Amino acid sequence: MTESEKPPFPDADTYGRSLTGFGVNILVRDVAAMLAFLTEVLGVEAVYAERDFAVCRHGGQEWMLHSDASYHANPLLALTGDGAIRGAGLELRLYGVDPAAAAARAEAAGHSVLQQPTDKPHGLREAYIAGPDGYVWVPSMHKKKGG
Repeated sequence: MTESEKPPFPDADTYGRSLTGFGVNILVRDVAAMLAFLTEVLGVEAVYAERDFAVCRHGGQEWMLHSDASYHANPLLALTGDGAIRGAGLELRLYGVDPAAAAARAEAAGHSVLQQPTDKPHGLREAYIAGPDGYVWVPSMHKKKGG
């Protein structure tokens, strides 16, 4: 389906009423910068994007990005002041993303690879990459049996 054939993204009220289950919203300084990192480094699909808001998809799951400016008087803004490392202690894991390829793309784009691709005892090979705003993304693939 081409971009022109896609149905328009719903208005905010309709989209909000469609959400169910568990949701993730990531508050970022610059939606475009985070979206570029997600699409170019991790291969995430951008479902919808505008200056202060985006919807992303990977593996059938969707999440949102909101800019600081879009949050107005939200209490979370008090915790995200200038220089704050956001998401400390949070790992955002993307399964089925080649960690070696993602780490190489991250380094080429100037992002910090906190841990190069490593085989873990829980059956995954994963890398730790700090994206814009300091959120840590963990692309991972299943290890080969016996590996």
